[in-house]
Amino acid sequence: MVTDLAPPPSDPVALPPARRPGSVRRTSTVLMSWPGGLGTDLLLQGRARDLLTPVDGTPAVLVESELTALTGRERDIKRIESDPPVAGLDKLVGSRAGGNLRKSINAELSEQRENGTPLYLLLDDLAGATLISGFAMFRWAEVIPEIGERIKAGSQGRIMLGTCSGFREGSAALNPDGTLNHVSKNTVRTAPLDDPADPYSWHEVHPNPEIAMRRARRIDVWAEGDATVIDAMFRDSVWNPEGEEEVLHEYQMTGRADRATGILQEVEAIPRVLPYSECPLAAPNASWLVGTDITALRTEVLERLRSSDCCTHLNDALRSLAEVPVLAAALPR
Repeated sequence: MVTDLAPPPSDPVALPPARRPGSVRRTSTVLMSWPGGLGTDLLLQGRARDLLTPVDGTPAVLVESELTALTGRERDIKRIESDPPVAGLDKLVGSRAGGNLRKSINAELSEQRENGTPLYLLLDDLAGATLISGFAMFRWAEVIPEIGERIKAGSQGRIMLGTCSGFREGSAALNPDGTLNHVSKNTVRTAPLDDPADPYSWHEVHPNPEIAMRRARRIDVWAEGDATVIDAMFRDSVWNPEGEEEVLHEYQMTGRADRATGILQEVEAIPRVLPYSECPLAAPNASWLVGTDITALRTEVLERLRSSDCCTHLNDALRSLAEVPVLAAALPR
């Protein structure tokens, strides 16, 4: 067992930072719910926005996108549409929301990836959102007996050893055979995403039904001399039976990239909320990405941060920084 570890972090950020004059902010959310009841198709409702805060004057929306998708029990896409509509999106129907889906997105919607659009961020999040959505069951298992029965009938015998930092050799979360011995209860109540004092702080989010989860992101960029400065966050949250939103995963990230070359000069990942004490051990490994072309982070993160050196949620957070140059291109000069 890994010893001398602090309890898992449980300190979500209460408010987004104030928008800086001369900055661009990208925000995105993906709401996960089951309109037909748990065990039926999963509805994913995504929304993303790029906002320019000029040095002087009124903030301006640069681009907005919405994505709606319905997936089956095998995480297969049954229906998908966007606003504004995008040609070729229907070719993703039938794809399974995992690594193969990302390959299909790159093949069928390559312009979205190449242009680093908000829609591409939402599409890329389908894989992670469908994977984590089932955690909502654990928050309702004591209230709805049917959910408890579904959990007991689930894949409790899956070997988790070595899949991430939290499930490293000796983790207190694992049985000796590598299977999970308990589901973390380290969820922390939090305030809404936006800043009530700033109507531009976030885009308008979808209202949540009673049983739901949400993935949220924020990326702020601004220029300092020859550098593009980055301040970002990543959060997965769930609503409990009392109607309170609780954070399950949250990272804060800061960094700098050379404006001319796009080379990542600094990056730090700060764990704010994570399930197990071993999870934060992956955070220092974000520095391994220094010297990387930031536009390559979608692939480089997966190549460099693997197995016990990675955190699935840290990887997801870092990969989204690949679009920082797109946001930086809109900065005032």
